[in-house]
Amino acid sequence: MPTAKFDLLPSANPTADAIRNDILSNPGFGRYFSDHMVHVRWTVDAGWHGHEVRPYGPLTLDPASAVLHYGQEIFEGIKAYRHADGSVWTFRPEKNAERFRRSARRLALPELDDETFVESLRALLAQDHDWVPTPSGEADECSLYLRPFMVASEAFLGVRPSHEVDYYVIASPAAAYFKGGVAPVSIWLSSNYKRAAPGGTGYAKCGGNYAASLAAQKEAEAQGCGQVAFLDAAENKWIEELGGMNLFFVYHDGRLVTPKLTGTILEGVTRDSVLELARDEGLQPEERHISIDEWREGAASGDITEVFACGTAAVITPVGELVGEDERIRCTEGDNPVARQLRSKLLDLQYGRSEDKHGWLTRLV
Repeated sequence: MPTAKFDLLPSANPTADAIRNDILSNPGFGRYFSDHMVHVRWTVDAGWHGHEVRPYGPLTLDPASAVLHYGQEIFEGIKAYRHADGSVWTFRPEKNAERFRRSARRLALPELDDETFVESLRALLAQDHDWVPTPSGEADECSLYLRPFMVASEAFLGVRPSHEVDYYVIASPAAAYFKGGVAPVSIWLSSNYKRAAPGGTGYAKCGGNYAASLAAQKEAEAQGCGQVAFLDAAENKWIEELGGMNLFFVYHDGRLVTPKLTGTILEGVTRDSVLELARDEGLQPEERHISIDEWREGAASGDITEVFACGTAAVITPVGELVGEDERIRCTEGDNPVARQLRSKLLDLQYGRSEDKHGWLTRLV
């Protein structure tokens, strides 16, 4: 099917250049937003329609909107990178589009076709490309974070899939996710909470999964930790993922192990990319179950030499220690050479500093 054209309703009050440049000099993460947003409407009778780029601003939702009562919503996270020649690119958007469809299917929402998903990013960037920061050097990880999301908007209190749905894309300039950059972070091991269960929504990128992780995240922060790690709900022994990132374990013999996807773990785009880049670098990637006992024993024996987390927002971040209620597992004593190597390879590719051998980049502007 042909990709729909996006009508433009330009903002009458765009951000002044001086104000925008001041924001871009220190954007933080998720604090500021560009001048426009994408909107597409879906109804059970008309399907997808009303494709437009319009001024960024508050949404109007009826108090009975289904999303407010039954949580029928999904979202994605993807970045736009400015290259040295001024062009703007994004990274593997077809993977995000595929996951967005998968999430929609699980939450009983209409599926947006991949072409429209990618074109919605391009339509927004055609207007707001000035909001994409320009890196000051290779250590500068600034980008424009793009947030596509879909909400059930029908005013109806019956428990069934909504007959009206709205799709949006907003954009937020972003610096590094963790203030410490590549400094190792401490991870809290949750013993009171589970992120997902078999047959649930663990593989879908929906707000409920993240809301369910926040109580555990509060525990983590109380223990001085930056993130929380979850074990499986069935046996309470298998490592799954963090609140918003996937995990990798580096072994002394060159193996790179990540927990196997079992329907309770989000299939991260960065996770998949790390597996491919690891093969390029001569590592031996494995996807399999890994228990908390293996983590504990491997760290103690030196068999596990590094642990790192990865995701679109944080890229690749070393894990310094795992903190439990009555133990602290030191994860590394060195400078995390594998994590740093893979992080450098990934960032060089995303910012156009190395050849895109896998064809992962898509130009937006």
